Amino acid sequence: MSNVEISIYVLGMLIALALVFDFMNGFHDAANAIATVVSTGVLKPQTAVAMAAFFNFVAIFVVGLKVASAIGKGTIDPMVVDHYVIFGALVGAIVWNLITWYYGIPSSSSHALIGGLVGAAVAKAGTGALIAGGLIKTVIFIVVAPLLGFALGSIIMLIVSWLFVKSTPRKVDTWFRRLQLASAAAYSLGHGGNDAQKTLGIIWMLLIASGNLAMDATEPPKWAIIACYAAISFGTLFGGWRIVKTMGQKITKLKPVGGFCAETGGAITLLMSSFWGVPVSTTHTITGAIVGVGASQKMSAVRWGVAGNIVWAWVFTIPASAFMAAVAWWIGTKIM
Repeated sequence: MSNVEISIYVLGMLIALALVFDFMNGFHDAANAIATVVSTGVLKPQTAVAMAAFFNFVAIFVVGLKVASAIGKGTIDPMVVDHYVIFGALVGAIVWNLITWYYGIPSSSSHALIGGLVGAAVAKAGTGALIAGGLIKTVIFIVVAPLLGFALGSIIMLIVSWLFVKSTPRKVDTWFRRLQLASAAAYSLGHGGNDAQKTLGIIWMLLIASGNLAMDATEPPKWAIIACYAAISFGTLFGGWRIVKTMGQKITKLKPVGGFCAETGGAITLLMSSFWGVPVSTTHTITGAIVGVGASQKMSAVRWGVAGNIVWAWVFTIPASAFMAAVAWWIGTKIM
């Protein structure tokens, strides 16, 4: 990666913009972490977001940096990265997040960021700037993550149903109101561990491009790691309430036992992906798990029309954010 001349003011502005995206990621995706536990009535919204934000930050001590490395070095050619590319990627992702948040669509902040990187890089240097291996893995997991969430959610639901077949509904409800606290915490841990690293990868990329970090650096500075985890935690704390209803009630009606199974399936998927270094979508994962829980009871329990609309949002996220990032890249070259 060739170093580019970036003033301290531009560098600071881009790092701040990256942290704004990180904050919005938590704000936008807070619904994924808390929708089930709020919709089942286990926790009040304020308590749920506080718990989710806490475990978002605790993930810093549990998950490594493989996802950050995949974003920073495995998506686009490091040689094309400059402040214009980073600016375009972040603006494209932020604009798409704002649009989907406004309309209550649970799209993927992760794929918005990847789409932003793709759009800005292609605008600058053409398709040759893309790293096929990293992008193919990401695209594959657009399908794999919700399917894995679906499978785990439905399997866990079936196992739980078998184990508690002789228990009264009241006893099951009492048990899983307690257990859902643990499953929600585990999901928030997975959410923070996977998503905070995506912004960290962008800052890592920017610091190398500007010459403030060596190309062969094995990890970003500690301040960047802490800042990214803090930003997503604060975003979660403020919450994305427009999306909670869609995730928690419109797809399928959830009881505490169903919320526990969906969150546990989603948490396993996210934590496995983080340890493998795969940047997956928390939105895709929890949606698949919720659908799996509903379908394991009966297919008609799932509102397939709502689920289908969500899938269309997934399909459009990368190309839409890529287009917006390309426009933002062009604007950036004129104003920065």
